[in-house]
Amino acid sequence: MFEKLSKKIGFTETEILVILFLAGLFILGFVYVEFIKTDTAEFKHIDYAKQDSLFAYYSNLNPEFDIDDPGLDSNLAIKRRVLELSDTIAYVKKDLSTLAEKSININTAGVNDLIKLPGIGEKTAEKIIELRNQRGKFERLEDLMDVRGIGEVKFNKIKKFLYID
Repeated sequence: MFEKLSKKIGFTETEILVILFLAGLFILGFVYVEFIKTDTAEFKHIDYAKQDSLFAYYSNLNPEFDIDDPGLDSNLAIKRRVLELSDTIAYVKKDLSTLAEKSININTAGVNDLIKLPGIGEKTAEKIIELRNQRGKFERLEDLMDVRGIGEVKFNKIKKFLYID
């Protein structure tokens, strides 16, 4: 029986058995869900109106606010502090305008010089110095890409500020 069917549709007997098994499971699952299983779960209605009004108040989305409200000033200060994260994370934006092209000698630069470069932090600067100490002086700027954490993109951002002596 399976032999004739397999010749007609081009499947092996094993494939036909697998398809029949899956179809049987699908039918059994459908019968179970539709006729046997009883839903006892009750859906609870949760009212988020209070949280929505608090969100609108604290995010200044409610147009009914008086902009001169002293309470609003403190809330805006809180929001600014949270969004900027300036008090919690020591993050200093690098001023690249003071960094001139070809201003850092990669073979003599210290950690403080290297962290002025865009995308280079203290750990990466230490890795650069460690590699320089292991290998001796850098012969090409491209050797910096051997430092873990410096790929082609980062290298292209910093190479204009570097030179080799």
